[in-house]
Amino acid sequence: MRSEAVGCDAVVWAARERSEQERETPAERVLAVERLSAPVDLSDPATFARGIPQAAFAEMRSRPTLSWTPPRGGDRAGFWSVTRHEPLSEVSRNTEVYSSAVGHIQIYDIDSDALSARASMIDLDPPVHTRLRRLVSSAFTPRHVQSYEAAVRTRIGARLDALAAAGGGDWVEAVAAPIPIGVICDIMGVPESDHDYMIELTDHLVAGTSSRPLEPNAYGNTTELRLLPFNSPAAHGINEYARTLGERRRVEPADDLVTKLIEAEVDGERLSDAEFTNFFRLMVFAGNETTRASMAHLALHLVEFAEEFERVRRDPSLTAQAAEEVIRYSSPILYFRRTVTRDTVLQDTPLHAGDKVVMWYAAANFDSEVFHDPLRFDVARPLRPPNVAFGGGGAHFCLGAPLARLEVAILIEEILQRGLCLEIASDPVYVDSNFVNGIEHLEVALR
Repeated sequence: MRSEAVGCDAVVWAARERSEQERETPAERVLAVERLSAPVDLSDPATFARGIPQAAFAEMRSRPTLSWTPPRGGDRAGFWSVTRHEPLSEVSRNTEVYSSAVGHIQIYDIDSDALSARASMIDLDPPVHTRLRRLVSSAFTPRHVQSYEAAVRTRIGARLDALAAAGGGDWVEAVAAPIPIGVICDIMGVPESDHDYMIELTDHLVAGTSSRPLEPNAYGNTTELRLLPFNSPAAHGINEYARTLGERRRVEPADDLVTKLIEAEVDGERLSDAEFTNFFRLMVFAGNETTRASMAHLALHLVEFAEEFERVRRDPSLTAQAAEEVIRYSSPILYFRRTVTRDTVLQDTPLHAGDKVVMWYAAANFDSEVFHDPLRFDVARPLRPPNVAFGGGGAHFCLGAPLARLEVAILIEEILQRGLCLEIASDPVYVDSNFVNGIEHLEVALR
């Protein structure tokens, strides 16, 4: 049951009181949402050029209703923004009303044929999503993830030792980028010699959400960009690589996730070529990007919040909480979108079937009603209630969350055990995107 917020905008109250027969016209609806507009253009990557727009999100969280962003560029419709923790979790968990499959999971609009061409597990709703998720879920259970610890620690140690020997360098290139891609590629069965190529492809995949996209024919692409994930030709490059590796595994099976996907059956049938390549692309992207962005931000946190990490050095039992705080504070994936399937009300805002609803994880992770003093970086912050950096719960909760937590925690441990002291040698260059809160370059010096 929804609560009736005192002081709610009069236009929204009026809309709520209308009967089905008296629903407002499109013109009336425009007037209704103008008074609730977001204070910044959240569809513009430039809004995130210096990281999370905390002031704008704070203003939006203070409102009794959702905030509206009108259509921009080629989009056919605007979107509603969810910035509080509780309603975001409601959207995340209710896949019947807020669908991943009905519309696109990113803000911009795409055609129906593009939806089917792009679709991977993350673009689907239960029960189809559930059946696909089972194919790979065993590789990412907390118990199974613990078996990766030794290999993760070896990778991290080697990277930190090399950075220390050089006296510093680009933190992203030396540490944040190669470690998570190396771990997920090991799980997938991608040879070490191809790990740098996977970094390049995933970098350019994210570039599809930026204001600086690649040339359409990059990586030999001949497909219309609108049919490719992120509108990026790098998706074609990943698909072609997946096909090649898949063919190799059909002849030479191995103990890896690609072999498992090649041999897997859903409802008695093997995955189609498109299902397999989409699965591969999702696993490489999702297994890399969240952890990479968190590790990139960790360098900034180590300097800005040095006293907090000194607490961890003195009390290593805080490591897991510190890793979780790094992930919350970094909020590496800024948002995901859902599409409303039937008329409903969320946070005192009438929503109609077809409306776009965007869950801003980077806003809800700083909700003061859930996190005490949310702008404070606190390595002893309780693990409950949980942050939403891995999603707000439900069917689409991040499959790789246990692995990401393990990697970030080990990186913190290894840095503190080595006594590495970082200095920021240049301003961070953020990824040009409103989807990923990543850092492209960050020069550091080590003492």
